[in-house]
Amino acid sequence: MRTAPPSPPGAKSGPRASRGSGPLPRGAPRVPGPREQRRVRRGAPNRRRFASQPPTPRRSDARLPCPPWYPCCFALPVAWMAQPPPDPRFVLRGTSAAVHALRFSCGGEEPAVPVLFSGSENGFIHVWNLKTHRVDAALDGHGRKSVYWLETMDGKDRLLSQGRDQRICLWDLAEGRTSVTDSVFTENVGFCRSSLLKVAQGRWLMAMAAKALEEVQVLELPSKTSVCTLKPEMGAKLGMPMCLKLWQGSCGSQPLLLAGYEDGSVLLWNLSTGKVLSQLVCHQEPVMSLDFDSEKAKGISGSSEKVLSIWSLNEQQNLQVQKTHRLVNAGISDITIRPDKKILATAGWDHRIRIFGWKKLKPLAVLDYHTATVHSVSFSDHKSPSDRLLAAGAKDHRISIWSIYTQT
Repeated sequence: MRTAPPSPPGAKSGPRASRGSGPLPRGAPRVPGPREQRRVRRGAPNRRRFASQPPTPRRSDARLPCPPWYPCCFALPVAWMAQPPPDPRFVLRGTSAAVHALRFSCGGEEPAVPVLFSGSENGFIHVWNLKTHRVDAALDGHGRKSVYWLETMDGKDRLLSQGRDQRICLWDLAEGRTSVTDSVFTENVGFCRSSLLKVAQGRWLMAMAAKALEEVQVLELPSKTSVCTLKPEMGAKLGMPMCLKLWQGSCGSQPLLLAGYEDGSVLLWNLSTGKVLSQLVCHQEPVMSLDFDSEKAKGISGSSEKVLSIWSLNEQQNLQVQKTHRLVNAGISDITIRPDKKILATAGWDHRIRIFGWKKLKPLAVLDYHTATVHSVSFSDHKSPSDRLLAAGAKDHRISIWSIYTQT
């Protein structure tokens, strides 16, 4: 702190001179007295501005040019400040109901129009044109019952949809057609989303929850031949299957199934033998969603609690917890890993979409746009990385489309 220069001849001296009672030369800074200094130390607002004390810099001052009296050491580089999350690239409205399922089809050859399929609580499937941001077609094949799973089969001309009417429908959408060509009656009253895996040209496997509450049935498509029925051992008490993921390690290897259950466990099933290869209890609540990276042999699951669980599969085909990540709010509706295996997205009951780096599960962004539970998230299958999109469907009847981390 600077002090006053020596007083001129004739000026008062002594302790009161330092309190500003005596005359000081013009332009000399005034020094606060002991009483004012005590008030500052006690935390009371300093109501006077002294020339010797520049004002405390604020965070927003980093964006403003420094005044002449402003110390440069207080300036904060703008690059250091946390960047706000982006806004949606655009928003799709018009479903008139909560959105429970999403599926992109953008990988066709030009000039094919990229589309997004959405399944709603009112039973409608909307085909969205991503260039005009409008609905090209509305499909009604589930008796106005909620549609909660969608999957394409070799492009956008063939679509599978699963609804609460206990049916899985196959749609023919080629050349403007909007008809159901085939269907499977699941007889399951739950809301477990099915899983589809292409195993050969023109041949798929589909896993779905069976009529018995704890069982999973695997069919071959398009023949609808039963491959196996997976039944837990007696006394296992797993509860209902909540989410399914068919996957294949490499070309020619046996397809396997990961299933999340009501008791919080994840099971790895061998479809050839119908036996459990490994079981891992990774949640204390029902497993609501899971996804798996077959290249890294690593998966992630979320439940109705505040924990994301990351687990891996070793060479002996044993599941083991790798790490956990605690969330601020409870409840995960959906989890999906981007096709390039760089990032993943979660749909939260707290209305938010969270983006993580897949390698270390580093939190990257929290997208806060929706006003109700986010039910589904889906990444696009664009061939060009710069065109990649993320879609999120929520209970507020809206679908938000995001362009985020497209260069990673």
